[in-house]
Amino acid sequence: MNAWFKIGFIANGVLNLTPKESYELCKKGAIIVDVRESYINNFKMFDVIRVICLPYSELIKLYTELPPDQPLIFADAVGLRSREGVLFMNSHGYENIANMAGGIVDWERDGLPLTTDISNRLSGTCMCQLKAREGGRGRLRDKGTKRLRD
Repeated sequence: MNAWFKIGFIANGVLNLTPKESYELCKKGAIIVDVRESYINNFKMFDVIRVICLPYSELIKLYTELPPDQPLIFADAVGLRSREGVLFMNSHGYENIANMAGGIVDWERDGLPLTTDISNRLSGTCMCQLKAREGGRGRLRDKGTKRLRD
């Protein structure tokens, strides 16, 4: 295990961090890799210095563009797809990597900083019918957020 991740818990071979632990590591230079799909991650966003938006559906094609020498915390809505992303990255030799258990749902519950773009709010009765509520594309994130191949 890397010196960056002396906290957290291991479950089924994956290092998991709470949102609060993740936030503290972000203040020290860790990067959140947000693997939510673009149509979902534009409404509520992690408000930290360094975020890379890399939808899980693009991970297999673009994972080599992630910095192997930086601590990466994979995150999604609740920590399920991000866990799969961590397993994938571990199988490709990445060691400085952890999963944010609870994802942005627990991040928000814990009162950690978020950026909200209301023009990208979603509505619908089930996940298969979610669509942009306000009809806008919204703004690009600042604070060092970058999208891989956006």
